[in-house]
Amino acid sequence: MKVWIGGRVVDASEASIPVTDHGLLYGDGIFEGIRIYDRKVFRLNDHLARFAAGTRAIGLELPVDLDGVAKIVLETARAFGEDEAYLRLVVTRGEGSLGVDPTTCHNPQIFCIAAKIDIFSPARVRAGIDLVTVSVRRPALDALDPRVKSLNYLNSALAKREARLRGADEGLILNAAGKVAEASVANVFIVRDGALISPPPNDGSLAGITRDSVMQIGVSLGIDAREESLSRGDLLGADELFLTGSGARIVPVATLDGQSIGSNDVAPGARPVTRQVLAEFPAFTRRNGTPF
Repeated sequence: MKVWIGGRVVDASEASIPVTDHGLLYGDGIFEGIRIYDRKVFRLNDHLARFAAGTRAIGLELPVDLDGVAKIVLETARAFGEDEAYLRLVVTRGEGSLGVDPTTCHNPQIFCIAAKIDIFSPARVRAGIDLVTVSVRRPALDALDPRVKSLNYLNSALAKREARLRGADEGLILNAAGKVAEASVANVFIVRDGALISPPPNDGSLAGITRDSVMQIGVSLGIDAREESLSRGDLLGADELFLTGSGARIVPVATLDGQSIGSNDVAPGARPVTRQVLAEFPAFTRRNGTPF
């Protein structure tokens, strides 16, 4: 693992931030999870645009411009040197007084981590994962907007914890109205009557980069790809179900709350639309990456 911090790349054991940093104390900051595929940083400009939008949303001024942030990301990727990897780009409000007041922070802290990440094994992906509906609900947009990738991920952490304690791989989070928001750290897709459908961000999901990529792939394949509010019942009745995210990539789902999704005659990863999306995704990443 390598970390860009303080103007240079170091081993993770050498990287540190002050204990009074408000990112640590109060979750006051923004992050991006970015993938490296085939020695290219996937959709770097889109990640940087979302990163900048997030900082504006919380009133945090980046310590460098976006060109400078891009150089940090690419330098970190280069130092790690792997063909496939995961990058975590973070900016915190910086060191400040004890107390939530962000105006006591004057020097935002930016750092970037490069590491290997394997959330689900290839065999688990082929077989499909187990999903359960958790009791944790997604906060309303006017309380904590999930479209802003802030460092406050307690809602997602509790959802993941509940899912794991119940013996599942992932947790399905509903919003206060009972509509599907997302999984703990991934967007949700269903296939119904040949159409590829994902809940809209206004239902409580992140406007994911991988999610958008899958939408684009669907359109390129002539598949009806659209946003639509979904219920838990829609997922249980779907022909196919999968999750997407920068960390997880594309992960077929075998069961929801113990009930099989779709036909048991075909493995979740081999179902028609899921199979087409999985097959096209590597070429899409090669076309949409920034070499380092």
